[in-house]
Amino acid sequence: MIDQDFCKELAQQLRVDSIRSSSAAGSGHPTSSMSAAELMAVLFAGHLRYDFDAPHNPGNDHLIFSKGHASPLLYALYKAAGAISDEEMLTFRKLGSRIEGHPTPMLPWVDVATGSLGFGLPVGVGVALAGKNLDRIDYRVWVLCGDSEMAEGSIWEAFDHAANEGLDNLTVIVDVNRLGQRGETMHGWDLTSYAARAEACGWRAIEIDGHDVDEVDRAFTDAAETKGRPTVVVARTHKGKGVKAVDDQPGAHGKPLDDPEEAIAELGGERNLRVKVGAPPAGVTPHRFETTPPEAALPRYELGTKMSTRKAYGEALAAVGAFHPDVVALDAEVSNSTFADIFKRAHPDRFFEMFIAEQQMVAAAVGMQVRGWKPYASTFAAFFTRAYDFARMAAVSRADIRLVGSHAGVSIGQDGPSQMGLEDLASFRAIHGSTVLYPSDPNQTAKLVSAMADRRGVVYMRTTRGDTPVLYEADEDFAIGGSRVLRSSADDAVTVVAAGITLHEAVQAAEVLASEGISVRLVDLYSLKPIDEAGLIESARATDGRLVTVEDHWPEGGIGEAVVGALAGAGLTLRVTRLAVEGMPTSGTPDELLDLAGIDAGHIAAAVRALASA
Repeated sequence: MIDQDFCKELAQQLRVDSIRSSSAAGSGHPTSSMSAAELMAVLFAGHLRYDFDAPHNPGNDHLIFSKGHASPLLYALYKAAGAISDEEMLTFRKLGSRIEGHPTPMLPWVDVATGSLGFGLPVGVGVALAGKNLDRIDYRVWVLCGDSEMAEGSIWEAFDHAANEGLDNLTVIVDVNRLGQRGETMHGWDLTSYAARAEACGWRAIEIDGHDVDEVDRAFTDAAETKGRPTVVVARTHKGKGVKAVDDQPGAHGKPLDDPEEAIAELGGERNLRVKVGAPPAGVTPHRFETTPPEAALPRYELGTKMSTRKAYGEALAAVGAFHPDVVALDAEVSNSTFADIFKRAHPDRFFEMFIAEQQMVAAAVGMQVRGWKPYASTFAAFFTRAYDFARMAAVSRADIRLVGSHAGVSIGQDGPSQMGLEDLASFRAIHGSTVLYPSDPNQTAKLVSAMADRRGVVYMRTTRGDTPVLYEADEDFAIGGSRVLRSSADDAVTVVAAGITLHEAVQAAEVLASEGISVRLVDLYSLKPIDEAGLIESARATDGRLVTVEDHWPEGGIGEAVVGALAGAGLTLRVTRLAVEGMPTSGTPDELLDLAGIDAGHIAAAVRALASA
């Protein structure tokens, strides 16, 4: 049983400290923090199991503030637990402080960055999946959501998936304070509207008064005792609770209180209570999967044969999973097209079907890497666009995830433009600290899939649908950040830079041009980010700055712009022809569509002729 009087006083302290830090910063969200004070006071005083001196203890529970703008409350909790000092708490939003406007893993107790609403709960599902199926440890995942973010579709992807997986180690707390940024939320204080929808997904829902510490305590106890399904605690609260000037008043969102001293006095003044958070169980060891004997190796493909890089990805990932027991795979119900199903057959306990819920898939990958697992998540390249914010938030979270997009570009053929990823290279290049790979050959694909396992940050690989010739021997190495000169001579007139499907078109063009007496230097730009600046500069110099770039991608942000950017500071006089998909594609055969887009062998050869004679 909790000490109810202590929890009430602790809640008031949390409100006071939320006001103090926001006032010191001159910005922040104190009223959004004040509504959840009792909820978090009871959690810390009676239910959370966490060792703040050992944030990587595998037995620790996980607390995720999906409602990331309530960061003043989180920092007030850390102060109450003795993790940070009052002085550090008051550096909120100051340059150089760990106490940022929204939580990030600059603080060791923060698993992931939040603040983009609808992100935290799907990540929590990923952490809970890891606990139940990978770590196999009985830690609990607690997620605080705001009622405004319950309008996000990603929230309900998370609700569906958590119920389908029976995640009884997950408890969601919805702070229903009725008021959003500009006024009342969609459902106001209609708790049943949230509870009924959660129950329809298969959850247990408990409706409570979020300011009654006894009700909160009983709800959390019931949640921990519920087996076979997750629990949501739907709590009716007041935004700005306890201060008359802002209590349930519109127009107070996202700014400090006008009279913080008066508000603090109204709440009973400053306090310096310390809460003793429960310890996690001792001696907990995460489950680890067995490795295959050392003779396990990457697949090898023979010159003269054909294989799609998407299939090479699946075969290589299964091999990587054999000697990396921490590698896991996720897919969005297209594993028989991405060939992630090869990994599924080899390592069924480490494969996760995420269904057609790409936001949940990316977030689950982020959640799993919180616990040290190495996730690879795959779907069609086009469908990562709907999860792009989550990839962006993965970078803000300093997460290490690997995303693989197949069926990219017009070369997929008859399915048409809705299925053609034509933005993926640009979008993933734009993510901070990202790696972007575009292999052209199955042996190259296998080496890069292996290298991805130990690569930090958000790593994206684009694979090709159609079968293409094997270009490289199986023993060749391909470093991330490199490129490969596939064809060169002392007489090269033009450098052609391509990757993936267009590299094979460029090979054909080079053969035709050679028969005409025009030599081409052909560069395989399999790593777009980091990019091989030195190699590109060397090739550009060898051909007097004459380059043709060709890509199965929109012209914005892809290979052409990456190459021009890499050469911009080299002091070269450049003459660059950029071939890319300019018009909206239609259905057709791959050959027809490559021709229509002006990126096939014939168009490459024509561009080289024009540039060589200029």
